[in-house]
Amino acid sequence: MKKNVLLIGAGEMGGVFARGFLKLGYAIHPVLREMSVENVANEVKEFEAIIVSVGEKDIDSVLESIPKKFQDKLILLQNELLPHSWKKHGIDDPTVISVWFEKKKGQDYKVLIPSPVYGPKSSLVKQALESIDIAVTELDDEQQLLFELIVKNVYILTTNIAGLEVGGTVGALISENSQLARSVAENVMDLQFKLVGQELDKEDIFNAMVNAFEGDMNHKCMGRSAPSRLERALKHADELDISVVSLRKIYENYKVE
Repeated sequence: MKKNVLLIGAGEMGGVFARGFLKLGYAIHPVLREMSVENVANEVKEFEAIIVSVGEKDIDSVLESIPKKFQDKLILLQNELLPHSWKKHGIDDPTVISVWFEKKKGQDYKVLIPSPVYGPKSSLVKQALESIDIAVTELDDEQQLLFELIVKNVYILTTNIAGLEVGGTVGALISENSQLARSVAENVMDLQFKLVGQELDKEDIFNAMVNAFEGDMNHKCMGRSAPSRLERALKHADELDISVVSLRKIYENYKVE
């Protein structure tokens, strides 16, 4: 029987996942913006997974469109994911991967550290990505996933937001501006803990972030999404009544419009 996977979001990252699944012998069926997930699913009939590789700003509308009967087939890979990101849509048990490789237009993917994954399709994701030499670690439980998602969020938000202040690379950030890195990371961790309703060990998270830095010390701090990430973080902070002094200071200095 032919093996099938649906792909929502056929961009750079979606293309990497598609390559891995193609290597395993799966047929990839893209779900484009004007298409209905259910219509494509009905045409394909039998499929193993739905890879959702849209950007953060589109994830809510996509998850809202997934029929309940297909929710256990979901594979999510966005930055800034936390459990409430899918649970607010009534999705209880997706497969979630914290992606630690980057893919830029015109360049092949670059692995920083192994990407942790958890959920019903985790073994399949591991097989697909390892078939194209991307290291993946399967996690044992939801608490491990929560830790890994927070580490990735702290990495992304700390580097992007601190980058608005100092630019440069993650290596320079941790060696030349370590106090700034720590203060921004502390604010981001406070925000993450409030969003998930529990506190994790800050030192463990900070050390895990630095370990990821070491995967590519020349990685640029500030991506093009940095201003919107800062604005989104401050919006959450306002809603949750968290001071995040360092983030607000950077906002004032950068004068995000």
